[in-house]
Amino acid sequence: MFKNYLKIAFRNLWKNKGYAFINIVGLSVAFCAAVFLFLTAYFSLSFDKFHKDKERIFQVYFFSNDPERASRTGGMPFPITPALKAEFPEVEAAARIVNGSDVIEYNGKYFDKQIMFTEPDFLQIFSFPLLKGNPQSALGDLSNIIISETTAKAIFGNEEPMGKQLQVGLDENKKQYIVTGVLKDHPDNSSIKFDAFVRSENVGNYKGLIDHWSAFSHKVFLKLKPSVDQLTFEKRLKPFAQKYFAESFTKLKKAGAKPDERGDIFAIRLQNLKNVHFDSDIAGGSSAPVALVYALMGIGFFIMLIACINFINLNVARSFIRAREVGVRKSLGALKNQLFVQIWGEAGVICFLGFLGGIGLAILLIPAFNATFQGKISLDYIFQPDKIALLTTLFILVTFIAGGYPAWQMSKFNAVEVLKGKVSLKKPGLLRNSLIVAQFTLSSLLICCTIIAIQQVKHLKTQPLGYEKEQVISIPVGSRVNGSQVLARMRNKLAGDPNIVSVTGSAVNLGVGMDRSTTRSVQGFTYNDKEISTDWLHIDYDYFKTLNIKMLDGREFSPAFPSDSLDRVIITESMAKMLGEKEPVGKFFQTDTAGVKYQIIGLVPDFNLYSTKADKKPITMYLSHSESVGYIFVRVTPQSLTASMEKLRHIWKELAPTAEFIGSFVDENTNAWYKEEDRLSRVFSLASGIAIILSCLGLFAVALIVMEQRTKEIGVRKVLGASIPNLVFVLSRDFVKLVVVAILIATPLAWTAMQKWLDNYPYRIEISPLLFILVGLGAVIVAVATVSFQSIKAALMNPVKSLKSE
Repeated sequence: MFKNYLKIAFRNLWKNKGYAFINIVGLSVAFCAAVFLFLTAYFSLSFDKFHKDKERIFQVYFFSNDPERASRTGGMPFPITPALKAEFPEVEAAARIVNGSDVIEYNGKYFDKQIMFTEPDFLQIFSFPLLKGNPQSALGDLSNIIISETTAKAIFGNEEPMGKQLQVGLDENKKQYIVTGVLKDHPDNSSIKFDAFVRSENVGNYKGLIDHWSAFSHKVFLKLKPSVDQLTFEKRLKPFAQKYFAESFTKLKKAGAKPDERGDIFAIRLQNLKNVHFDSDIAGGSSAPVALVYALMGIGFFIMLIACINFINLNVARSFIRAREVGVRKSLGALKNQLFVQIWGEAGVICFLGFLGGIGLAILLIPAFNATFQGKISLDYIFQPDKIALLTTLFILVTFIAGGYPAWQMSKFNAVEVLKGKVSLKKPGLLRNSLIVAQFTLSSLLICCTIIAIQQVKHLKTQPLGYEKEQVISIPVGSRVNGSQVLARMRNKLAGDPNIVSVTGSAVNLGVGMDRSTTRSVQGFTYNDKEISTDWLHIDYDYFKTLNIKMLDGREFSPAFPSDSLDRVIITESMAKMLGEKEPVGKFFQTDTAGVKYQIIGLVPDFNLYSTKADKKPITMYLSHSESVGYIFVRVTPQSLTASMEKLRHIWKELAPTAEFIGSFVDENTNAWYKEEDRLSRVFSLASGIAIILSCLGLFAVALIVMEQRTKEIGVRKVLGASIPNLVFVLSRDFVKLVVVAILIATPLAWTAMQKWLDNYPYRIEISPLLFILVGLGAVIVAVATVSFQSIKAALMNPVKSLKSE
């Protein structure tokens, strides 16, 4: 019987090749798009979930319920880690993670690597496999270093790395380490990136930091014991916070801070590791909001739903054509459940072919998808057991929804009525029309949301940063040379060049440069009983000239004032506001009661040192001859962009022959801040395009079948004198009405959803009503074009042929 059903199914598909082709292609494209979207979302949501005890691993952060705005920060002081371990038996392990980069020297060869500072507990907290070495002792000594697998191959090749000595750093900062472990490379979905680890006691000025509770400079991760509840432990941390951060409580109370819903004005809290990747406040990452990731999954679901709607519509519409076949089979003794299985089996064959086609397309297009959208998905993801189970479930669900309902309806046909030519489904037009409205609602919703997302990303890129980013070249210095020395020599080399406007340096890059790294230093202190938090930025002479930042008051740093490099600072307007000083120039402050007393000599407008996804932060800039700059900035004339870049490349080889030149333009670097949003918005665009194409494909197929059913009506109208334009209007208007209804439903949904999404950004666009009007007109035009082809074809048909059987 099964063999007979299968044979009949293939015969029917071959007989109706056009119908089968539309369904199989539509399902294949939908399956393929859904696979890409689900795997992209899965990759983003899988960050850090490979760690064995992820439920017990947390990042520590500070919560401050400031009267102006509640804030959260992941920057921790150095003494907090040993204090937490000593005072709370619930803490199984704790480790600092301090970002760093330096040069590793071995046998006269130099390697720029990302060297992190941490504790021995790091290997007990995280599940990064140690390929060589003992996890209990690999970081047991201050001279120990553990390196990644890739770093080991780069430095040693096939040579055994264990026990070898490495020189890390340059000149007076050079230290010698012994390789005591080789870590497996971190996976792509890890928030913690590394090339090597050494003990945190090797951080510069460690002795000065270990007792400094107000220098928030690094991340701290805890691993709690299995029986410890997060909320209970956070309550236990309240006395600890009051003990070590009493000043913070006092200042917030004086400022008028009120307790939040948990009764805190200041608190130490925990963020679970699985949520850290998307928490930009405490992790400081550049990941897209998690809402965008869930939106990708939603789009994948919508596309599959649109494909299912097409399938249902076509099968329900074809049920009228196959009505006599069902009637004859019933009159010959076919049971209702037998007809259901046969018709559902035909749908299952189509779904299976579409499923295979979709998986095949996905496998073929994965390299192109990754290259186009900078994705990280691979074939391994598709063939994992849980992914196979997900795809199988998706296939069964689609077959059940798309094939089951039409089969159930057709199996209920009354044989006598059908053979008399009376075919009836209860309100078949209502179902078909509802499904058409649903799929065009989804398509219009996707298009509106995609356009708004693209406009917002463009707005972020074009948002004034407070400085002129065009015609400025950024050169990462790296670890092999002294940045300040190279900067001074470069100034001499470029002096008198008409194409060079100015040269300066800084510890922080503007945007994300070719070295793909960024640093941030935040300083906290008290000023007139106010809690102050500011970005602490090391800059060099001509910084404001190079970036075209105008002085509002005071003066810039100048070689004519030697004390500028000792105790002078320049601040931004928001820093002055935080200090509560309307005329800050000439005022003094201290970051530490026993430290340097700084004098403010200049005031500049606020500018975005970091992404415009966050507000402009207060910045305090200082000059130092003892600290090296990490980046050199060169402003060039507009007509010499390419020539100046090549000249700088040539000079760099002369000044720093051991270091690679990886200069880039600052405007390109700042655009890289929005790489993730840009990537996801392009994925949205592709998905929206697929959705509208599938909707039009379904509308085309339904129109084809409806025109077949109305053939005699068209013949009668033509005989009675109806013109072709009139016939096209009559045949198309019902479909256009459905599209208009869909647009009216989609518009408020898109407006509400995108307003909530845009509220996450301090710099956001205002949604224009014109957008929805244009999308609506576009959808109507596409629908008219889709249906008109079949309408015109039907209107041109000879009425004699259509009325011959009457």
